[in-house]
Amino acid sequence: MTLQLEQAEFANEAFYLAFEAKDYAAMSHLWSRREQVVCLHPGWPALVGRDAVLESWQSILTNPQQGQVSFFNATATQLTPGCAAVVCYEQAGGTVMVATNVFVVEEEGLRMVCHQAGYCANPPADLMG
Repeated sequence: MTLQLEQAEFANEAFYLAFEAKDYAAMSHLWSRREQVVCLHPGWPALVGRDAVLESWQSILTNPQQGQVSFFNATATQLTPGCAAVVCYEQAGGTVMVATNVFVVEEEGLRMVCHQAGYCANPPADLMG
């Protein structure tokens, strides 16, 4: 099945909704069970494998000091017929990060295989507007 960019944008939005709602079940549902997954949180070591990635999200989503995270300026790009990357900006408090989220087509729908976020020293001037 060929992935449509709108599907990737929708999956990206579902990822951030799960993040904002601190919904571990929704977050777990989004990550691939079939493909190898990778996650690079700012300041963390690289996490490889579903168990390590989901353990990190459990820790983040249950942390009472974890603030709200919003995303802006998402742009989806087709990488292969069954894979797309969404690049966007995240804002948490006064910190802006740039993130890449990669999704693949699976039988159940789109699933995430990679999330990488890093601090953005020069965010776009129109980020909030």
